[in-house]
Amino acid sequence: MPYRILTIAPTSFFSDYGAHVRILEEIKHLQARGHSVVLCTYHIGSNVHGTDIRRSVDVPWKRGVMVGSSRHKLYFDVALAATVQRTAAEWKPDIVHAHLHEGALLGWTARQLHGVPLVFDYQGSLTAEMLDHHFISAHSPFLGLLRLLEGRIDRSADAVITSSHNAEKGLRARIHDYSNRISTIVDAVNTQTFAAQATRLEQLACSALKQSLGIPTERRVVAYLGLLAPYQGTDLLLEAASITINEWHRKDIHFLIMGFPGVDSYRSQADRLGLNGFVSFPGRIPYADAPRYLAIGDVAVAPKLSTTEGAGKIGDYMAMALPTVAFNTPTAHEYLGELGVYAARGDSRSLALKLVEVLDKQEYYREVGRKLRQKCIGDLSWKRAIDQIEAVYEGARARRTGVSASLHCESTVVQPATIEQSVDCR
Repeated sequence: MPYRILTIAPTSFFSDYGAHVRILEEIKHLQARGHSVVLCTYHIGSNVHGTDIRRSVDVPWKRGVMVGSSRHKLYFDVALAATVQRTAAEWKPDIVHAHLHEGALLGWTARQLHGVPLVFDYQGSLTAEMLDHHFISAHSPFLGLLRLLEGRIDRSADAVITSSHNAEKGLRARIHDYSNRISTIVDAVNTQTFAAQATRLEQLACSALKQSLGIPTERRVVAYLGLLAPYQGTDLLLEAASITINEWHRKDIHFLIMGFPGVDSYRSQADRLGLNGFVSFPGRIPYADAPRYLAIGDVAVAPKLSTTEGAGKIGDYMAMALPTVAFNTPTAHEYLGELGVYAARGDSRSLALKLVEVLDKQEYYREVGRKLRQKCIGDLSWKRAIDQIEAVYEGARARRTGVSASLHCESTVVQPATIEQSVDCR
């Protein structure tokens, strides 16, 4: 059955980074299944062909991409609330699919006023993100209040989708909900778009792009693509580069660090570390161009420190058949399994050591990369993800209408072996 889906994204959509990629690909693949989707988002961001975007009222004094926590989001969300309510009243959706906690809060108001089932696409803990981004301190008097609000939002939806099993486990433990209301749908990958260069022409184009970035042909390349920020491990990656280039004198290695924001500050930091000529910062890479740039890499790196957020870039690396070095986190293990190469979390020297290990055993890790791509095709297909999302929609509609509610409570309860059974059936 095709649905009319109102998607809420309280962010500057579209901005060429992981969370936005998940939102965009969900919309595209839902539309391909015959569903109708309208997206409500902030006034800033790029439009996407084929996507019906309803933006909040223009705020002329705030432009540009806004990443992570910000005080500006307070009034941005108020403006977006009006857009959500107007769209819900006019369009009469069958499902509200809300991203991020702010989106779930706005979706809850739409559910209360219009009786529409609410699905919360959970992309990590709200308060943990604020702490990771240093938006709030661990000693702030507001932290307890924010955690209380976060818990209320987590419990408000008719269904919750998490992007990793680690996030699901943490969410369940925090709100003591072990019902089937919560499920995991891992970030999927378009493996037709993200694929290694196969033809001679593609390989020549890759070499030309490498040269245009100022990377000598003979150098092996460590590739990173994502947001640039301390919680993403960017500072630690530069420290690892300094150890590799300056301490170990590995002049045959180049670091390609792609993404935004703060490119100029990180470029200055690289210069202070003596990395000039061995690190390239091409800045923000359009999503459509990401496969071309990743193809330059011989090894990919995922130094994200957060233990609560997803790591969709790892799926892209896998699809490109790139051996991947990541910090040792539960989310990285979910993607890479035994095929991953893991550095001690937060340890730049360990990260440097693992990167050099992969580059020095190219033949072995080239085969590992091929296995990672096969794993990606099997585990991270969008067909599988959309099948799961449609099942979540059906469950949310059933809960909202009260159909088979008692059946859900009695017979479909997730029972982790280490946790006492505790069901929250509302």
